[in-house]
Amino acid sequence: MDGTVKKDDLVRIITFTPPLYKQRYHFIKQLVDKHKPKKVADLGCADCRLLWMLKFCNCIEELVGLDISEEVMKETMYMLSPLPSDYLQPSERQLTVTLLQGSVAHKDPCMLGFDMVTCIELIEHLEAKELEKFPEVVFGFMSPAMIVISTPNSEFNYLLPTVSLFRHPDHKFEWNRTQFQNWAVSVAARYDYTVEFTGVGEPPHGKDVGFCTQIGVFVRKKLRNVEPERFEEYQRRVYKTIFKVIYPSLKDEKYLQNAVVNEVFRAAEIIARKQLDYKKSEDKKHCDTLIGTESQFQQSSFQMYLDDFPFSEADSKIMQPMAKGNVIYVPLAKIFSFSKVNQLCGTFEKLSKLITGKITLSHDGSAVMIEMEYEDEQQDSDQN
Repeated sequence: MDGTVKKDDLVRIITFTPPLYKQRYHFIKQLVDKHKPKKVADLGCADCRLLWMLKFCNCIEELVGLDISEEVMKETMYMLSPLPSDYLQPSERQLTVTLLQGSVAHKDPCMLGFDMVTCIELIEHLEAKELEKFPEVVFGFMSPAMIVISTPNSEFNYLLPTVSLFRHPDHKFEWNRTQFQNWAVSVAARYDYTVEFTGVGEPPHGKDVGFCTQIGVFVRKKLRNVEPERFEEYQRRVYKTIFKVIYPSLKDEKYLQNAVVNEVFRAAEIIARKQLDYKKSEDKKHCDTLIGTESQFQQSSFQMYLDDFPFSEADSKIMQPMAKGNVIYVPLAKIFSFSKVNQLCGTFEKLSKLITGKITLSHDGSAVMIEMEYEDEQQDSDQN
């Protein structure tokens, strides 16, 4: 430890805002936002915090976490479960989250075809034999489009007062910048990847020690599809599934139908309420005029239009709602004009199909029937 650095200075130096682990996760989040991967795997997922953050990224359709410790994953895996709001307002995307127990030194066909694989603070926990197999498993077999590896930078350790040899008792090694970069460049060349180096956890001013966490971002030079024979060669599953959940999605017709029915009800009630408010306003005008005046005749004509006008299939094509007694007939064509309904259904035919049997429709199926309570204010005043 540098004897010129006082203890108070050390406390200031090692304070990271936000905390270092959040900086690492934010770095991954930025990469996801930029490259829009659909399938992402986190190797050494541990407490699943990175997976929890990534499940909110709309581009991701499949999230997989792999860790050697089943117990650690089971402590926090339920944080990956859907919330009630996910069922009330399903997303348009499909999302599957899976947790697997196994070693990164073993090959399993379920890890093929990923767009991005992250290894955050993982490799320093590997035994020498595991580290030796790691490149062939991850770069050679899994062969994702992008691999992100972070590991402690040992050059930073002398600035951390709580560190004696390694930052964690389970670490088998901690590399300096040269060691990590030499390993990364060699692996990248062997498996046809490029690699760029960066990190998180800025060093204090005047200290040429590099980032506290060093990061290598590997990108495969030639994008290719997974060959079918590779699936056949490794049919035997070696990883154990600990947790799997499929989020509700509008691509599932069950959830789409629920969403459409709810939106149709909402739109129909809005239209019916406006129609009822108009009827009340006309009735009020009627109460303020003398019987036999022109305004009464107009109101009577309007009331006849609302109450006695026969609702035929031809009439239903008109976009305006109609009333008969306490029932408001809201044309589906009018409801389909609502942007949310239109967006969910796409076509008028699909709208009709999804709501048939779920919503009360007119005899010809062309309008939603909404029963609204209506009290004649003139009748109420007469009774009083």
